[in-house]
Amino acid sequence: MTTTLETRVEGPILWVVLDRPEVLNAYNATMGAELAAAFRRADADDDIRVVVLTGKGRVFCSGADVSAGAGAFDTEAGAGAANFGSGGRDSDFIAAIMASRKPSIVAFNGSAAGVGLTLTLPCDIRIAVAHAKFGCVFVRRGLVPEAGSAWFLPRLVGLGTALRWCLTGALVPAEEALAAGLVSELCAPEVLEDRARALALEIAENTAPVAVALTRRLLWRHAGEAGPEGALSVDSRLNIALGRGADVREGVAAFLEKRRPVFPGRVSRDLPEIARDI
Repeated sequence: MTTTLETRVEGPILWVVLDRPEVLNAYNATMGAELAAAFRRADADDDIRVVVLTGKGRVFCSGADVSAGAGAFDTEAGAGAANFGSGGRDSDFIAAIMASRKPSIVAFNGSAAGVGLTLTLPCDIRIAVAHAKFGCVFVRRGLVPEAGSAWFLPRLVGLGTALRWCLTGALVPAEEALAAGLVSELCAPEVLEDRARALALEIAENTAPVAVALTRRLLWRHAGEAGPEGALSVDSRLNIALGRGADVREGVAAFLEKRRPVFPGRVSRDLPEIARDI
């Protein structure tokens, strides 16, 4: 049972909904632990193909819970530890999202600031309502960007944009986030959930789960490298291993027969041995 999230399975989709609308879905350590558990649940279930992360209410996530007042971030003195864990080490959800073999979509139902934004950066696709705003507000609170965002954000929007957003701490309108590549599209509020569902089903109904898991890992692992050598060292070996398997035979047959594929491969049992190299 979760206390900060609402989770539900809808066919091949696991919906994960931030569920603290009374405090604008403010983040605390319990939410971090429950997010990690939700992504690990998806990773362990072959029937779940995609995770969709969204929020309840008018804001996606306002950032860290500062209900403890000025000492809200003091994780050594007690007030911060209650919200974020002793020493502030409560970011296992970042590792869980990164390690996931299932793709994830974020549907920003409203604005996201601080950790409310950075907790989404390891996800794969982000869409947003057109009125959303985004803020890397850490320096305005006397902090530095957390949750690995100094690594994630420049890879998504470029170093120059990441520096401007992080050094000013200013809120960024959705149109600027779209132009920078933080989100891939903007939606009206009434169609946001339908659009997220359509993206999830496009993946679930048309792609091979094993190939998706490997593709996600390839891109996250090698996109930041200085050259293509790392990707070249494994992609051909992966395709040799996959090429003799049932998924490729089904994918080609479905294409030739002009029908939707039914891929037999399962992530839990059918990842090729070479997957350990990526």
